[in-house]
Formats: sequence, structure tokens, C-alpha cells
Amino acid sequence: MDLYKFTIHELQDKLQAGEISSEDIVKSLFSRIADMEDKVQAFITLCEAAALKSARGIDGEGQYGGIKGIPYGLKDLFCTRGIKTTCASRMLENFVPSYESTASCRLNEKGGILLGKLNLDEFAMGSSTEQSAFFPSRNPWDWERVPGGSSGGSAAAVAAGEIPYALASDTGGSIRQPASYCGIVGLKPTYGRVSRWGVAAFASSLDQVGILSRDVRDCALILEIIAGKDPLDSTSADIEVPNYSAFLDGEVKGMRIAYPREYFRQGVAESTRAAVMKALHKFEELGAIVEEVSLPHSEYALPAYYIVAPAEASTNLARFDGVRYGLRDSEADNVADMFSSSRAQGFGPEVKRRIMLGTYALSSGYYDAYYLKALKVRRLIAQDFEKVFRDFDLIVSPTTPTTAFKLGEQIDDTLTLYLNDALTVPVNMAGLPGISIPCGLDNDALPVGMQLISWAFDEATLFKAAYAFEQNTDYHRLTPVSGGGING
Repeated sequence: MDLYKFTIHELQDKLQAGEISSEDIVKSLFSRIADMEDKVQAFITLCEAAALKSARGIDGEGQYGGIKGIPYGLKDLFCTRGIKTTCASRMLENFVPSYESTASCRLNEKGGILLGKLNLDEFAMGSSTEQSAFFPSRNPWDWERVPGGSSGGSAAAVAAGEIPYALASDTGGSIRQPASYCGIVGLKPTYGRVSRWGVAAFASSLDQVGILSRDVRDCALILEIIAGKDPLDSTSADIEVPNYSAFLDGEVKGMRIAYPREYFRQGVAESTRAAVMKALHKFEELGAIVEEVSLPHSEYALPAYYIVAPAEASTNLARFDGVRYGLRDSEADNVADMFSSSRAQGFGPEVKRRIMLGTYALSSGYYDAYYLKALKVRRLIAQDFEKVFRDFDLIVSPTTPTTAFKLGEQIDDTLTLYLNDALTVPVNMAGLPGISIPCGLDNDALPVGMQLISWAFDEATLFKAAYAFEQNTDYHRLTPVSGGGING
């Protein structure tokens, strides 16, 4: 039985029915990884021996339920006790944490089994995994294309059937963009909904832990487990976590859905625009009320983001100085040279670029001119969303302006690379939840993603609408086959 084809909830049913064991699942997935990994290149570290040991222990108990006995993957910036956490950087190439991130700890406590750590753009700074210090991952729909980033390895592994789901992080679209490119579901929860403790920080006011999965039901199931207040993370919200699965009823009749005209303008590929508009018509057929709105400050979100995010990154990455942990130039003549050369050797070009941008924006004489203005723009963006959500339950847009681009195509065109996040960044700037689900294919048979946005801490509405669309279409059932193409 090809167990790699099944979702979390399908594996749950088979485990509880006694049809399979957890060891069967783990072995099937590692067999799949052995077949696919030379093409996908999603994993930085594999944990096969530990995963099999955990599976056998769970099988020995003979009791299943929830995610007990079901494997998962982690973007390699989640700290894992006793397992390397590299952030896809030479700086942390051999770093082994002595502690576990809260999000992964919550999965482990429920019986989740970690299969391995997944590739990303270095310190989550990129849109294609081409900024990884080790290797780029590849899109299972077309091996010549990127899987997106920074969580590209996580999305590619889920799409290729190497894992049923993965935890990742989203700072400006790093979950939703690769989910769109790889034809899977990607959720960025409200800022503060999930603890960030034990996750390497890029931009602390923007980062959020989220989920990549095969379908909406799986995504809801995992959020119920990882969400909630964490005393170790002062930014985590003390707000009740609903039973998200209870909202998966397939009903959207009477729901008010807005689509912002600014998200469908120049720069968005016609095939992408057409797929999302077709999806909006589907919502209307299901009884939703769909209207056009304006989010006038959205055009300023990307430039403001590239001041705020690098500024926070320059502060967060100051700790990597070669003194306490990470790469150290042991041949330097003095401490000052050791600081400088350790960072020069440890960080890649994109990380250095953002540190320099951020340090400049925060420097004396430029703070008011750049950083403070960016914060004011951020507030205007949040106010735009707030105004729309007074009258609407949901906002729908394309997730990305285009489908997946080819490896190497944009690596030397930094501005174009940054523009891939133009439709996802505003959600992070406002701290709102967003989910990307498959809604069609373009002319090259590549997945098109649709982004759904709701008000803060209203992930239940996201799941309700996304599930209704999923149940009335077949796009989530399309899977990639070798070389690109589909197998419905």
C-alpha cells in the first residue's frame, strides 16, 4: 500500500481500524523519500532511526488517536533537541540545540513523529530556496522550477508525498507562496496565535509559525494542536483556541467575500487572475456574496516591508558573532577580526544584503526618514483591512502574481524576486491570518493558488470557506508526477 498518498485524517482512520501500523507509515514514507529525494532535494537532515524507534514504541502501546503515530517534517529553523538546526546557513551548519521549539514539542507530546528537517532560504530570507547555503529544492510539478520560499523544502516535500504535513514559518509569504507554487494548502495564522519560541527569528514582529498540508481538514487539525498561549513567548496571545474541525461544514451561504481590485492589476498573470475570478464565481454559486473593494495602501506594503523586516533582521542576527555558538574564524588575529570574518564566512549574500539594509535604516539620522515612516505605512495598511472587515467576512485574492518560475531565472534580479511576495506581505504587515489553497492550473499545467484572508484570530472563517471550496472542486486532488504534469 502506497501510504505516502494519504492525508493525516485518512491515516488516522487506517490506524484506528487496525489496517496499518505507525511503523508501516514511517517505512513507506522513507521509501518514498529514497525514490524522490535526489530530484526534490527537500531535506537537510533525516531522522530515520529515531522515527522508526518512535513508531515501534507507539505501535507497542496499541492505542492511536489524533496525530499519534503520524509523521511530519520541520522547516530547519525550528530548534530540535539533539538534532541539527542549521537555518540553511553555514553559520549554523553544525549547531545542535539543547532545547525544543514549543510548536514541535506540542506535536511530539501528541505522538507526532519527526522524519527530518527541511530546506529553506538561509534564515528564511528568500522566495525560492536558491538562497540556501546547501542546495536549492525543486518543484515536484516541474523539476526545472522553484518550489517557492522560504519554506520551499517543506512545500516540495508535502507535494511530492515525502511527508503528510510540515510546520514552517511565514514572515512575508514564506508559507503561502510555496503552497501556491506546489499546489497544496498553506496557512499563516494570526500573529500571536502560535508560539514562536524556539524558532530562529528573522523579523520578530512579522514571523508566524504555520502549516503546510495536503488539504484543509489536515491544516485545521494541526492548528488545534499547536495554537494557544505559551508562557515562554510573551507575544503569544491568551485567546481560546476553537475546535476548528467543527467549522468544516461546507456552507458559505450568506458569507460576504471581498476581492481587492489592487490585487488583480498589472503584474498579475492573466491565467492567475482568471483562475481566481473563476473561484470567486464558485463561491457565488455556493451562496456567498462577492463584491469588489479597495485596499489603497497595499502598493506601499512591499517597500515598507523591506525596511521593517531587514531592520528587525539586523538586530536578530547580531547574536551570530562567532563567540557563543555557530561558525567561528579561529584563525583571526584579534576579536574584532574574528567578529567580522566569522560573519563574512557564515552568512550568504542575501542575508548580508538584508543586514546592511536594516542597519542603514536604523542608523542615526535615517531612523525617522525610513524606519519610522515604514511603521506609519504599516498602520495605514492595517487600517485598510480593518475598514473592509467591518462589512465583509473574508478577502480573496491570488496568492502570488504568477505561478512557479524557473530555477536561476530571477536569482540575479533581486527586485523581481521580491515582487513575488507583493500579495502576501500586506497580511503579515497587518498581523492577519491567511491561507493559500489550490484553485486551478495555468497554461503550463502549474498550480495557481488562491489566498483567503480573515480578521485577526478568525481562522475558523478561513477554514470554513476554504473547505467549502475544496469540497466543491477537484483542484486539491491534483498531484504532481515526475517532470511536471498532473495525476488527478
